[in-house]
Amino acid sequence: MKLLSDKNNLQVLYEDNHLIVVNKRPGDIVQGDKTGDKPLSDVVKEYIKEKYDKPGNVYLGVVHRLDRPTSGIVVFARTSKALPRLNKMFAEKMARKTYWAIVKNAPPANEKRLEHWLVRNPRQNRSYAHTRQVPAAKKAALTYKIVKKLQRYYLLEIDLHTGRHHQIRAQLSGIGCPIKGDLKYGFDRSNKDASIHLHARKLSFIHPVKKEEITVTAPPPATDALWKNCML
Repeated sequence: MKLLSDKNNLQVLYEDNHLIVVNKRPGDIVQGDKTGDKPLSDVVKEYIKEKYDKPGNVYLGVVHRLDRPTSGIVVFARTSKALPRLNKMFAEKMARKTYWAIVKNAPPANEKRLEHWLVRNPRQNRSYAHTRQVPAAKKAALTYKIVKKLQRYYLLEIDLHTGRHHQIRAQLSGIGCPIKGDLKYGFDRSNKDASIHLHARKLSFIHPVKKEEITVTAPPPATDALWKNCML
């Protein structure tokens, strides 16, 4: 699906009367938090208000989130009718999510399903991956495949089967393949812009009102040389 708009650094991938899908930049927060930084949700509201000349407050529902250092697809609901339907769809894992991740170490196989038991530590804002069931753990599963060998790195494509806290970051770290720039999960140095090389690349879901399948693909950050190499 082609990019619809790239005004004021907001990349709109899809929009209609019921929802809007945007490409989040690394460093943006989806919803307001204790930092007080302007969230992506406010940027989208401003975009809608200006584009459609809407008086008063603009309705926008947050459907899901991405970690701050991560880039890629984020869906917002534009109507109170669409929001609970989208929430239910994402909660019940009916939306199919595909991510790209760049890692330095070669994974154990070209393609493999990974299953771990994740334990979340809220105080550290981190999840720990275990190879067997432990107390308070939740099962996490994903499938990865190597899609490109770069000069010093590997580009992995990841299909999520569950949606756990920091799941991709924790599971890849658990097999000795931390994501580039991800100090929290074992990479040896941070990226200069505090991003990590994890990108929500593709999303397929059933439209909450029209009931037709929507598939959206997001280009990775264009200013990043390593992501550019992945597209060549």
